[in-house]
Amino acid sequence: MDAKSILLAALVLIAVGHLVFWYANVARERRARGPGARDARPTPLALGIGFVANFFDTLGIGSYATTTAMARAWKVVPDELIPGTLNVGYVIPTAVQALIYITIVEVEFTTLITIIAAAVIGAYLGAGVVAGLPRRGVQIGMGTALFGAAGLMLMSLLGIGPPPGTALGLGAAKLGLAFGISMVLGALMMLGIGYYAPCLIMISLLGMNPAAAYPIMMGACAFLMPTGSVQFIRRERYHLGSAIAFTLGGPLAVVIAAYIVKSLPLDAVRWLVILVVVYTASAMLRSAAVEKAAARKAPGMAEA
Repeated sequence: MDAKSILLAALVLIAVGHLVFWYANVARERRARGPGARDARPTPLALGIGFVANFFDTLGIGSYATTTAMARAWKVVPDELIPGTLNVGYVIPTAVQALIYITIVEVEFTTLITIIAAAVIGAYLGAGVVAGLPRRGVQIGMGTALFGAAGLMLMSLLGIGPPPGTALGLGAAKLGLAFGISMVLGALMMLGIGYYAPCLIMISLLGMNPAAAYPIMMGACAFLMPTGSVQFIRRERYHLGSAIAFTLGGPLAVVIAAYIVKSLPLDAVRWLVILVVVYTASAMLRSAAVEKAAARKAPGMAEA
C-alpha cells in the first residue's frame, strides 16, 4: 500500500471514529437527561443549507461563511453555537471532498501531509479556546473573522497577488512557512472562518499550482475538523439537530458538484457571497454591542 492510500485509509477511519464518538456522547447525554435531552431532528431548512453550502464548497467557494450567513438569516443556530455546529456537522461532507480530490488531483505528498498536520495542530489548540467562549465572545470573534474571510475572498476574486505558479510541492524553507500559516488557519477554522480561501491564497503566494490547493485544503479540513469537533461535542457547544442535518445534506451535494457539475461560472456567486458575509459580520458585531449595552443596563434596572 502506497503513502497516499494509507492517508486515504486514515481519513476514512477518522471519519468513522468521529461518528462513533459523536453518537456515544449523544447517547450518554440522552440517558442522563431523559426527556430534557436536545432535539436531534434535522429540519428541512437545515438540510437545504447543508446541501447548498457543500455544493459550492466543493467548487471552491467555501461553506463556513455561507452557512453562517444562512443560519443567522433564518435563525437556525444560535450565534454562540455556530462554530461548533459547523465543525461537528461538516466532518463527513468534507471527508468525502478530500477522498475525491486527493485521489484525482496530483500534489507532492510531503507538502500535502505537512500542511495537513499543521492544520490539525492548530485546530486542536484553537477548539479548546473557542468552545469555552461566552456568546458575546463568539459574536465578536466570528464577526471579525468573517470580515477577514470577505477580504480574502475579494483578493482571490480580483486576482490580487503574484501570478499562480506551477509547482506541485514546496522546498524546506517555504514548507516551514506554510506549516506556520496552516497552523494559524487551522485554529481560525474553529472560530468559523473557512480554510479554503486563505489556503488558496497561501498556495499561490508560495508559487504552487492553484489546483494543488484543492487536495491540500480539503485534506486539511477533513483531518482537522474531527480533531477540533471533539471539544465542541464534549462541551455540548453545538446545535445537535442542525449538525445532523449538515452531516446528512452535505455528501450528496459534494458528489453532484465534483462529478456531475464540475465547474460553473461562479464569479457572480462569489460577489454575492462577499456581500452577504460582510452583512453577516456587521450584524454579528452589532448584536454583540447591543447585548453588551443591555447587560450594562440590567443591574440599574434591577435596582430601580
